[in-house]
Amino acid sequence: MREALTRTPPRRPASRPRPDRPQLIKAATITVLLLFTLFGLPQLLGLYYIDTMTQVAVYSMVTLALGVLVGRVGLVSLGQVAVLAIGAWVAARLLFATTQPYPVILLEAGLITMVAGIVTGLPALRLRGLYLALITLMLAGAITVVLATVNFPNGGHGFLGYNGSLVHIPPIRRPSVAGTDPAYFRYAVIVAILMFALTTAHLKTKPGRAWAAIRQSEPAALAAGINTTLYKLWALALASFITGVAGGVLAGAVHYLYSIGFPTQDSITLLAVTLMGGAYSMWGAVVAALLYQFLPALLNNWGVSADWLIILFGLGVLQVLTTAPAGLADQVPRDLKRLARRLRRQRTTT
Repeated sequence: MREALTRTPPRRPASRPRPDRPQLIKAATITVLLLFTLFGLPQLLGLYYIDTMTQVAVYSMVTLALGVLVGRVGLVSLGQVAVLAIGAWVAARLLFATTQPYPVILLEAGLITMVAGIVTGLPALRLRGLYLALITLMLAGAITVVLATVNFPNGGHGFLGYNGSLVHIPPIRRPSVAGTDPAYFRYAVIVAILMFALTTAHLKTKPGRAWAAIRQSEPAALAAGINTTLYKLWALALASFITGVAGGVLAGAVHYLYSIGFPTQDSITLLAVTLMGGAYSMWGAVVAALLYQFLPALLNNWGVSADWLIILFGLGVLQVLTTAPAGLADQVPRDLKRLARRLRRQRTTT
């Protein structure tokens, strides 16, 4: 009898915490936006803006990778356009030389670009701030010069796959399931979603916590036992892989690749729009891609010179650095909430 009284009751398994209402609303909103982007948006846009939105999907991956380096680790890189060019070159060469499925080509382009990014960025890992930015800018210039010398593959033979005597240059092939422009837009969006999911998985696990510690204080991270060199290489590898995959998608989007399409100075513009969009947010990468691709296309369609964007981006970076370090992705929702509160107060007072 005493044993029965003193015996502790069996513990019930801990129930999983249910997602609260804001999380459910956020998940439902993201799902609706993705479904609209995949199926509704191509029906509303013409071919000009469908091609533009395909470029937005491509460069959202590039700005996402740059946001990992700048916003999550604190590594200022000015060589992202050169990394994108490497990924596009590798994908184009494999698409011309082999008959492998397109997803396999994208994976190979990402892996090869990842190795190239690690090799070229390894000597610069001991640098930070302005010195790292200058080194990556010079590396980007060197890579651009090399690609301009060897040219992009155009269906020729040999390792380079370039033949200047070709009269009718064949276009870079697309996947069989995405031959048309609207279908390829959906294909690019799906690839971008996978890259965003890959980045989210990193940020919510041990690498993300290590990157946050390194960004806050590298000496403190070292004192806490974090291998800063390893996790910096990890971030560089992830960013290079994502950018290499984006280069593969870009190759199929434009059909023809030329070195003039990857100027070194565009790396500075990419950094500017990444800071404006929000380097600490996933949505910031999408906003940055819209600023980088959709806004110039919109101005060109309206007959306004896109050169004005240089001034606009300069003012935007100044505004972000002074008043909104988290970028437009964080500032605009907060401003809208403040405006809604003021309107509610005015209604209650009246």
